This record gives sequence, structure tokens and C-alpha cells, in this order.
Amino acid sequence: MLQQFGFTQYESQVYQSLITVDQPLDATGIVKRSEVPRSKVYEVLHRLSEKGLILESTVEKKRLYTALSLDATIEKLKADFESNVQKLKDTQIKETLSDDRVWTLKDNHSIQSILKDLLHQAERSIVISGWADDLTLYLPILEEKFSQGVNINIHVIGEITTNIPNISTLIPDQEHAHLEKSRILIVDEQEVIFAGIEELKWQAIRTQSQPLVKFFTEFFYHDVALTKITQKYRDIVMDDEEVREVLLNLRY
Repeated sequence: MLQQFGFTQYESQVYQSLITVDQPLDATGIVKRSEVPRSKVYEVLHRLSEKGLILESTVEKKRLYTALSLDATIEKLKADFESNVQKLKDTQIKETLSDDRVWTLKDNHSIQSILKDLLHQAERSIVISGWADDLTLYLPILEEKFSQGVNINIHVIGEITTNIPNISTLIPDQEHAHLEKSRILIVDEQEVIFAGIEELKWQAIRTQSQPLVKFFTEFFYHDVALTKITQKYRDIVMDDEEVREVLLNLRY
């Protein structure tokens, strides 16, 4: 019950044994209901008491325990979480030197969080590409940064509506067999995140390595150039079977 909030299995078992009974229990009763070993139960009860999740009383020389009500426990956990978040926000961020290592990251929500964090940090320029349904998540930040004078270039697969002028839009052709979802974000020409889907899961790399930043910047403008060429000369390009086959096998 409480393990997902950072409590141990034994703490969770003891709390559950107390919250699911309408009377106080002594240590023996808790051992029976929770299946926590007697040798551990007093230690667990002490920890739960220190964390404010159980109440204690002595009646006729017998130590009794009851759990904090479920509603009160929920409020306590919320308050603890908010307090911990505030402490995290108040932590002084250390100044770091440029890091040319390549870091890997998994989990879509984590990747999205880092993308948003980097967007907020942008001071001069943002280069970003992705699919329309994906980039829509970041449009409020991008438009705010644009209003602050940050230079923004966007390449999008699909259509989005925005007041940002430097946008290249590719409407996928049904014959684009190799078109895959991906994300590129380059901030201030200093740091890049590239994310793609591998084995049905999002994975990403993040680095400040300047050769890689330059590579992905060129990769971005390669996509923009191909999109503009394909749009402007679509009939000519698609009528040339050899060129058409090459274009439809590209990732952009």
C-alpha cells in the first residue's frame, strides 16, 4: 500500500494491518495480521511512529497501536511531497563546465521533462524538430521564448498553428515507408537532445559535444532543405523514379 511512496514492504504491511481493523492492536496482533516477523515488528513500529503514521498508547501495561486515518495519511503524504519538491527547487544548482560526454536516457516522460527544461533555459536560439502531435506540447514555451526574442527554427511532420515564422512543414506521403517518429532539440548551439523510438520505446541521447551539436544541426537543416525542395518541385521530383525512390527511403 505505501511502498510506492517510499516506505518499506514491512512498513506497508504493518500500516495496512492497522488501517484495516477498527480497533487498536498490540504487537502480537500486528504480527498475526501483517505477517511481519516478531523480531522486526518493534523496529517497524518505531519507524512508523517517527514518521507520524501510527498512534501509540499504553493501556494496563500493554502497548497498543492504531493507524493514522486514511484521509489524514493522504494529506500528510501530499504535504511531505510538496515540502520535498520545494527543497529540491531551493537546492542551489552548481555551476558546471561544458560536458562533452554523451548521456543516454529512457522513458518518454523523462525525455519530455528534459526537453521542456532545456527549452526554458534557452537564451539565444532554439532548433527543434518532431511530429505535430509531439511539438504541440512545447508550443506554449516556444511561443513565449519567441516573444522574448529567442531565434526559433522548427521542422514539423504534420501541421501545427503558431505565430513563429521560421517553420518548415512536411505533410507525410503515404509512400513514406521509412518515416519514423523522432525529436531533435538544439539549444543555444551548445546542447542537443536526439530522441527516437527503438523497440517501441522512446530513447534519447543528450550531449554538449560540439561535433555532435554541429552534426545534428546540419541534420536538422538537411531535413528542412529536403522538405522545401520536395514541396517546391514535387511534380518534377516524384516523376523521376530514381530520385523518388531515394527520397521516399529517407528518414525526414
